[in-house]
Amino acid sequence: MLDRRLERLERELMLVARCSVLTPRERKGQGPDPETPQAPTAKPDTGATPRTESCIPTRLDRSGYLLLSRLDAEGAMTIGRLADALQLDVSTVNRQTGALLRAGLVERIPDPEGGLARKLRVTPQGADRMAAERTCRQTDLSRLLESWAPEDVARFEDVLTRFNREVERQEGRAWPREPGEAASAPE
Repeated sequence: MLDRRLERLERELMLVARCSVLTPRERKGQGPDPETPQAPTAKPDTGATPRTESCIPTRLDRSGYLLLSRLDAEGAMTIGRLADALQLDVSTVNRQTGALLRAGLVERIPDPEGGLARKLRVTPQGADRMAAERTCRQTDLSRLLESWAPEDVARFEDVLTRFNREVERQEGRAWPREPGEAASAPE
């Protein structure tokens, strides 16, 4: 029984990872609407549900949102430390942060502690884009879960938080959380 349950759980986690509500991306042949002006780095929401007005501006892709979220949560970081935190190759993070640098969403700064390596930090424009993206994702998620009972949403959040914390504990890489968030979430 457990083996079949783990099979289904693995499949469901894979399906969450591809969820276009949480990870919008442009698909081949589904480019931006020519009637809606968007910045060159735009990633339109490709979900079946129409977007709200607040989600029409450009969207961040999965890697951009993840990198900006980590920098926002932890503060300025070197590329090496960021790569370690996300368990990615330095070359991958270098390429991904290069796109964010060119878009003006992050900037390189001298190490505030006087180290030799330069650090990356989120710019005001990056913070605004990340906040807009977070709002879009929360709006899309709200629409997706609108038929769920509030207690089901709460239970889903609790179990998912518990799962993520266990992953972080086993890997030794905790994701920075809000101070109050740690106390109220189940361990």
